Amino acid sequence: MQEYGCGCDCSSKTELMLAKAIGAVGDDIMFSSNDTPIDEFKMCNDLGGIINLDDITHIEMVEKACGKLPRKMSCRYNPGGVFVLTNGIMDNPGDAKYGMTKEQIFEAYTLMKQKGVEEFGLHAFLASNTVTNEYYPELAKVLFELAVEIKDKTGVKISFINLSGGVGIPYTPDGVPNDIAKIGEGVHKVFDEVLVPNGLGDVSLCTELGRYMMGPYGALVTTVINEKHTHKEYVGVDACAVNLMRPAIYGAYHHITVLGKENEPCDNTYDVTGSLCENCDKFAIDRKLPKIELGDIIYIHDAGAHGFSMGYNYNGKLKSAELLLKENGDVQLIRRAETPKDYFSTFDCFDIYSKLVEE
Repeated sequence: MQEYGCGCDCSSKTELMLAKAIGAVGDDIMFSSNDTPIDEFKMCNDLGGIINLDDITHIEMVEKACGKLPRKMSCRYNPGGVFVLTNGIMDNPGDAKYGMTKEQIFEAYTLMKQKGVEEFGLHAFLASNTVTNEYYPELAKVLFELAVEIKDKTGVKISFINLSGGVGIPYTPDGVPNDIAKIGEGVHKVFDEVLVPNGLGDVSLCTELGRYMMGPYGALVTTVINEKHTHKEYVGVDACAVNLMRPAIYGAYHHITVLGKENEPCDNTYDVTGSLCENCDKFAIDRKLPKIELGDIIYIHDAGAHGFSMGYNYNGKLKSAELLLKENGDVQLIRRAETPKDYFSTFDCFDIYSKLVEE
């Protein structure tokens, strides 16, 4: 992704370390964290990254961590209330833990300017996984109008605006995907209507379209290892929420294909489950699928975002390997599967560790 000119949207020390490892430093890093350990502000500053403040109280923390405020900083805005488009309620920013109120934004920029910040950015994330061409232009309008208001009320000129993410993908087969060209045209139109007449036509724009770019291009491939016939029909697979959490924690839909049975009728109803000791560990509930047999391979679509990276080790389950399928058909291992030694590695302060590793 870096070879294509993409930077890194970071929110933790380890993500900053990953950015550094691939040579993404300076403006290639946007550090948008919350409830942030103070040393992580310093690490971002040492890498020359852009600190995107989640709260006005973080100004003092950054100053303490870095000795003084960096010359370039950003603030995250939360307008509160409910974010509505013509096609209904998109999300509820007022219930989100992220960002500052408008009054806090004005105060923060005034204080940052007094403390020597020279270049200012603005950021907001108001809705997640929207499948509408209207969201980004409407978000842009909110931020562009706020940039004008900031200039008028504080004298601070915003030099870059991060429209963040929220442009989603259709997880269902009948979903209509976003038209990224139309979205771009909509943002351009608002840019010309709001920023240009107010002397802000040189503002740079950036985005965080990780889901849009990566979501459709990853899959969870798993094998059916159990079947159960009780009050419902269950098929159990050798993956679980450790590998893909979205269905368990969000009730999110991921389309499922049974490989080799793509053209067979979907006339059986199953819950497709993992093995965790949680009833929510289900990849599908009451899903119409072809007749499934032990050994069938199930392909769970659109797992390229908020998939593997959200995994955890509940019940001592280990994460699977990750494989990269190349255009020429070659397959490359890009992350090996975890082993029990990985899981037990943090017990190395006890004598029992060596015994665990040996076993």
